[in-house]
Amino acid sequence: MSGGKKKSGGTSGGSGRGGLFERVKTAKRRSVSSTRWLQRQLNDPYVRRAQAEGYRSRAAYKLIELDDKFSFVKKARAVVDLGITPGGWSQVVRKVNPRAKVAGIDLLPCEPLEGVEILTMDFMDDAAPDALLQALGTAPDLVISDMAANTVGHAQTDHLRTIGLAETAADFAVQNLVKGGTFIAKVFAGGADKQLLDVLKRNFTTVKHAKPPASRKGSPELYVIAQGFKGRDDGDTTHGDADTHLDDQ
Repeated sequence: MSGGKKKSGGTSGGSGRGGLFERVKTAKRRSVSSTRWLQRQLNDPYVRRAQAEGYRSRAAYKLIELDDKFSFVKKARAVVDLGITPGGWSQVVRKVNPRAKVAGIDLLPCEPLEGVEILTMDFMDDAAPDALLQALGTAPDLVISDMAANTVGHAQTDHLRTIGLAETAADFAVQNLVKGGTFIAKVFAGGADKQLLDVLKRNFTTVKHAKPPASRKGSPELYVIAQGFKGRDDGDTTHGDADTHLDDQ
């Protein structure tokens, strides 16, 4: 969504159907950049895998790979999906953990998903947090965010805008997660900035960065994984010994 739309990420290139690389001819009304995007999609193994396995986007595999490493989906009971459209991440949650309650939000419409409450509104709206909690019906123990600001082509600006979304998502998590909960959010090259890291280190037992294999090697995106929410009533304001290493896998 604008200020929260999932961007497709993944491995670059890959073999085409039958191991052959498919080339796309440039149509008169199609720009060179659009032709390159289409060619990349046709030759992307994650795109073909998503189509074969019924996921709405290849981004689903980013969450699957993060969960394989950090194990946070299966034990979740109540999940908030920020920037849900087109729904791939919530599909993963429902498949791995069908008993979990799920509520998602996006400025862009999202086709209905069984077992998922979907709000079509801007997460930056002041009314959004309460609306999400009402839709979920309980406090979440997992908040996942694949939100990214619409890019403008300037790396530093794009990074700052996406970090702003991640900070808002982190604030929501800190205000609403149950003790022991987990927060996952997209950031860009350079990782979470110091202010965001300080907030996460202060409120979570461990904080790590990871770039899942499904995220294209040329993409600047990373994910920050904060686990072991300390709770809002323990009075702990120390930063702890959070691990912030990068894992490029």
